[in-house]
Amino acid sequence: MERTIAAGGTGEPLATRWKILLVLFTVFVVSDQLTKFWAVSRLTRTFQVQQAATLSEEVDVFLSAHKLERLRTPPVVVLEDYWQFRYVENPGAAWGILGRMPDGVRIPFFHVVSAVAICFIVIFFKRLEEHQRLLQVALSMVLGGAVGNFIDRLLRGYEIDFIDWHWRNDPDLHWPTFNVADSGISVGVVLMLLEGLLVRKGASQAAGMLPATDAIPPETTGA
Repeated sequence: MERTIAAGGTGEPLATRWKILLVLFTVFVVSDQLTKFWAVSRLTRTFQVQQAATLSEEVDVFLSAHKLERLRTPPVVVLEDYWQFRYVENPGAAWGILGRMPDGVRIPFFHVVSAVAICFIVIFFKRLEEHQRLLQVALSMVLGGAVGNFIDRLLRGYEIDFIDWHWRNDPDLHWPTFNVADSGISVGVVLMLLEGLLVRKGASQAAGMLPATDAIPPETTGA
């Protein structure tokens, strides 16, 4: 079987790692955009107001409509007091950070930051070694999530969030509303941290297995 040497020189078939990337990247980007389409369809009155009667018309509205919070409908409760779906537009980063910046500054800023982050992830991915499967999975998830949210910012200038977790409606125990792309990024980062802990633990165990060397007493000479 023909093998292509990876960029890092590990000898791993490129097809293996790129299949991992392609599958997970596609899963997260497609599921992210489909669930956001569902959020616009189910959690707002956008399609009714725009009189979108066919799937094609709904897709056109989904890709072009902006600022839909005024058309928001009541949340869909999944688990009373803990989990609901509600439509939210997040112009900033996680927890709404930098969301209040002027659009003329904020939108180009996030475009540049997102593009740089995506390029960095791809470069880092290419340099992974053969045995680093967990990191390959983690980076594929992070990349899929980053691109999913980047599509939102290119189309609308903000992200669509709709997953709302909370504890008995306590405002101090209310997780920021998020989406599938955010989930991919978060889980990917956790897996990267786990990989780091496993590598550190393995290095510590390897160091503990090294044979101890007895100290050789200094040679003494008679008077």
